Amino acid sequence: MQALRVEHSTDLYQTLYEAYAEKHRHYHTQKHIDAMLKHFDAVSDLAIQPAELELAIWFHDAVYKPLSKSNELESAQWAKQFLSSCNYDLEGQERVFKLIMATEHNGHIHSNDEKLVVDIDLTILGTPPDIYDVFEENVRKEYRLVPWFIYRKKRKEILKSFLNRPSIYQTQYFIDKFEETARVNISSTIAAL
Repeated sequence: MQALRVEHSTDLYQTLYEAYAEKHRHYHTQKHIDAMLKHFDAVSDLAIQPAELELAIWFHDAVYKPLSKSNELESAQWAKQFLSSCNYDLEGQERVFKLIMATEHNGHIHSNDEKLVVDIDLTILGTPPDIYDVFEENVRKEYRLVPWFIYRKKRKEILKSFLNRPSIYQTQYFIDKFEETARVNISSTIAAL
């Protein structure tokens, strides 16, 4: 809040914290945000608007319903509404909105900071296999209501879409640090599905 020059909001922090603690979440939790913030700290000097990128991290999965297709949109709208209530400038509101929407991972990213937030969000793919396997287990728990044969098909499609890219990551730092392991993890998961 201080870096954005907006009023400190303990209420917002508490509301976000509670959102990430919802019982149906197994991966998209406070632990995920903590991990992203640690990766952000390592690359914050690469960001054009680091405070906005950090706020986008906090909000990017604030709304998370496993079967919904509008989680990112609702999260982005919430962030924009918050910034508007703080009289934050319109261009900044729009940048934060776009940063959150970039985490849909549909390839529609353009700015440096959008590339960074996407790479930070995808670091889990390039973690050591034991950590990555827990991630896959937790994603399955979030989608436990989806029959296995449907989940298996959709999960393979998503994972293959990452492998079909020239590079999973957009920025050199993340390519160097995570690309190779991410490809191994994803390939192993696809083979096991």
